[in-house]
Amino acid sequence: MRGLWKLTWTEIKLFIREPSAAFFTLAFPLMLLVLFGSIWGNEPTPFYGGFGYVDASVPAFTAMIIATCALLSLSTVMASYREMRVLRRLRATPLRPEGILTAQVIVNFLMTVLGMMLLIVIAKLMYGLRFSGNPISVMVAFVLSTLSFFAIGFVLAGLMPTARTAQVVAMVLFFPMLFLSGAAMPREIMPERIQRFSEVLPLTHVVTLLRGLWVGNGWDEHFKEVAILAAILVVGVFVSAKTFRWE
Repeated sequence: MRGLWKLTWTEIKLFIREPSAAFFTLAFPLMLLVLFGSIWGNEPTPFYGGFGYVDASVPAFTAMIIATCALLSLSTVMASYREMRVLRRLRATPLRPEGILTAQVIVNFLMTVLGMMLLIVIAKLMYGLRFSGNPISVMVAFVLSTLSFFAIGFVLAGLMPTARTAQVVAMVLFFPMLFLSGAAMPREIMPERIQRFSEVLPLTHVVTLLRGLWVGNGWDEHFKEVAILAAILVVGVFVSAKTFRWE
């Protein structure tokens, strides 16, 4: 256990020292929040069901952070470690193999939580963020969504031969989801055809679930999203276990 925490602390420092990872996880969502919040404000409007733009955007930007950590950070780092034989050397240490993977999950999960907390604090201080849901329900949905996307990240890390390939494929998956799922801009403003197409994107269901529970919807109203994300988690874990390579 001591070795696991030492490795986790080292990975946290490496994550923070990586400019792109820290920027897109912690700074970029805040920049979007402040920029668009300054333009549209946070006055209640029927367009968002009686909530304001910022109220709807905080859970959506949280989904963006989840996808960023899973696709742009976790998958690339794991593929890079395998390519540079870091995993092979770590496997020769007293650390158990699952401990090495657990450290990556812990680090990226903590960074995701930190990104969400920063959004909430800034939105509350600057725009009077409203919340009508159950905090425990939102956190359960957050954990389910995060683990589901981490499973996708591990699948990419196992299938891609190099870190560069993993990064390119991750970006190809990430940016369409970012702009079509409602994570970067509300789906309500998109054409109906685009909205129907976005239903096939995993991140759409994360945004829908988090936004729904944030404004006070019950779990029974989001059975489809929960079922899809749970299926992604189960299938992702199974596939990543079959495809993951240490070297």
